[in-house]
Amino acid sequence: MKETPGKIRISDIFLDETIYPRENIDHKRINVFLENLRDGFKFDPIEVQAYPGKKGKYRILDGAHRWSAYKKAGLIEINAIVITLNSIEPLLYAAKLAIGPRQLTESETRNTARRAFKTNTKLTSSQIGKAIGRSRQTVDSYIADLRATTLLELDLKIFHLNLLGIPQERIAKRLGIPQRTLSDHLAEMPRLAFPLNSDLSKGFTIPQVAQKYGWPEPLVWSLVLKGKDDQTRFKELNWRLITWDVWKFIDCDKRFGDEWPERIPAQVIAHILFYFSKQNDLVFDPMAGGGVCPDTCLAMERRCWSLDMDDRFDTRPAIEPYYWDLEGKWDDLPIIHSKGKPDLIICDPPDFKKTAHVDVEKTISGLSKIEYLRFLENFFFFLKKISKKKTRLAFIFTDWRDYQNCPVDKEDREQAILIDAYFKILKKVGWAITHIIQAPLSSGRFNAEMVAEMQEKRILGVVSRYVMILK
Repeated sequence: MKETPGKIRISDIFLDETIYPRENIDHKRINVFLENLRDGFKFDPIEVQAYPGKKGKYRILDGAHRWSAYKKAGLIEINAIVITLNSIEPLLYAAKLAIGPRQLTESETRNTARRAFKTNTKLTSSQIGKAIGRSRQTVDSYIADLRATTLLELDLKIFHLNLLGIPQERIAKRLGIPQRTLSDHLAEMPRLAFPLNSDLSKGFTIPQVAQKYGWPEPLVWSLVLKGKDDQTRFKELNWRLITWDVWKFIDCDKRFGDEWPERIPAQVIAHILFYFSKQNDLVFDPMAGGGVCPDTCLAMERRCWSLDMDDRFDTRPAIEPYYWDLEGKWDDLPIIHSKGKPDLIICDPPDFKKTAHVDVEKTISGLSKIEYLRFLENFFFFLKKISKKKTRLAFIFTDWRDYQNCPVDKEDREQAILIDAYFKILKKVGWAITHIIQAPLSSGRFNAEMVAEMQEKRILGVVSRYVMILK
């Protein structure tokens, strides 16, 4: 912990209620400090911390009433010590200092303990107790329900990741727990599904059970469909199993995957799994997006390792955060040193020049045509290196033309990226095409006004989407 004394402008200091241990400000106390100020009384410096995410701003750790008095008196600056806490929780540090002249009330200590534990579930009762002046047993009583909920959430995450076949060392790292703790929890996994199976046997629906127990719906489906063959799974999921090479699904199945730009229908992923993998095969999903692939793998009993640049630990713990460096520096890939190699890779990259929900400058969407294709060439070569001889690659893509603004007779072929460009780079790095399947996009995104304008200007829209299967 480091301390830096000095004067700070009152306007640069804030009272952050998330780390303030008291329930409210005592205005009588502020007035006492104000009178003392007018009498020339000198106060000890307040303690502040650099405000996270607000450059040049500070939040109060100790001295809220003194700061309020200075502010009320119209003063410009205040003596303050800037504290660097490192691993110490700011709320607990503030609570420990508040045990001085006016003790925290029972309600304040209880709320502080609960807030601290919610912020950092790895805190022990002893650590919290030392800060708020209470015994470990008392803190245990304060946070018993929160701890039980936290353990249940941890169990669910472990169950989810284990079911997808993620290796234990990666599960432990992802969840921030020792492998010994993970092993202890894994031993309890069979019991976790008992109450759900009981409710399902009584006639409760899958959405009802998922909501009641806080399980993702695809995880409940994995229980319901356990031991069943793929065709039965399609029937029970109410998916039509198509036996030809045009997979036309207009709507996405909202049960699988999050709302996401250009989300792939789960039915398309399910068909890829049905034809080009077997149950318990390992699927690698290097650009997971909204999570349709791992969700569908749960329902189809495939293992799945997923990566995405957006880290959504609370909602998507099974998708490990990974940024595909645009220069091809991928030696730190989580799966590169794994013993197992994927049986199937499903690659659905961001479209060229797509308006993404993230900063396009950091994704391949923001690259030029040459850079985009060069990235994919390196990427496909890398996927080949981490594959085995029988691995299949399912590459999902659409043709790109400037169809929104350009009549067909004025389109520049050199600016387009069509199926032959992808075929060329895939062949160059050693992937051989075995199937090309059509999985067209919905034309619903073209509203009537847009269609009329396109007809007037002779603009040809794009609804083609392909699944290219390679070995």
